[in-house]
Amino acid sequence: MSFGYQVLGFGSGGGPAGVTVNFFAVAGGGGGGGGTPSQTGGGGGGGGGFRTSYGTDTPGGSGTSTEAALALTKGATYTITVGGGGSPGVGTSAGTGQAATVGANSSIVGDKVQMIATGGGSGQSYFGGQGDGGSGGGGSNFSGQGGGQAIGDVVQGFDGGSGSGTGPGGQSNGGGGAAEVGGTDGRGAGGDGKTFNITGSSNTAGGGGGGSVPSGGSGTGPLGGGGNGTFSSSNPSTGGGGNSGRVILRLLTADYTSQTTGSPQVATEGDDTVLIYNGSGSYTA
Repeated sequence: MSFGYQVLGFGSGGGPAGVTVNFFAVAGGGGGGGGTPSQTGGGGGGGGGFRTSYGTDTPGGSGTSTEAALALTKGATYTITVGGGGSPGVGTSAGTGQAATVGANSSIVGDKVQMIATGGGSGQSYFGGQGDGGSGGGGSNFSGQGGGQAIGDVVQGFDGGSGSGTGPGGQSNGGGGAAEVGGTDGRGAGGDGKTFNITGSSNTAGGGGGGSVPSGGSGTGPLGGGGNGTFSSSNPSTGGGGNSGRVILRLLTADYTSQTTGSPQVATEGDDTVLIYNGSGSYTA
């Protein structure tokens, strides 16, 4: 089922009762798995789900269409939620610890609109983890801890590195990103994020965290990025936390009401006003 976003289609302002608004949203990235020394490394966290109605850089590969713009009802208030990153996993040599957690969803919700970007899956480890998310978390080299899947009502990202790592102790797979799947076969690479330009300049979001290798994995960008998995002879071994997401609205300046909460950054691009939410808030159309 695809959640509702509507376009009234009565011109640039969306018709008598509607205001057409382009959007970008990335959810929080998943936490990276914590390794258990001498047993297993942690997989990288998946990138936060990536959704946009503006430009051409969308998940799903070359040629994928952007989503439809939102049609906001004049006078209605829309709640903007910016998802935080998932917590890191922790492992100890005694075989105790905790699984990493998924990133939190980002969303725009109000009258006739429910747009949700799904938080990134957590990196797998000896202690488990919820691998499925906007982009999937990376698998661990511990038997049975394969990579998570990308989920959501629309394409938002890619799967985590599938299957268990096959290399020496500590090697695990990368989290999926908005542009590609996480690295497999214990090579540790996180999937790349994708660019977006709704603000008028190019930025990257939704990269997967690197799976652990003896020398350490590498993530791909801070915005909605998954945390790196770890493997270390130290005790405890703590993965990286996922990074927070962002929500951006872009609309004709003639339609902008200035009625916001949450202190978004406000900028002008040509005939449009751009609102950048780094934390939760609201907009009244």
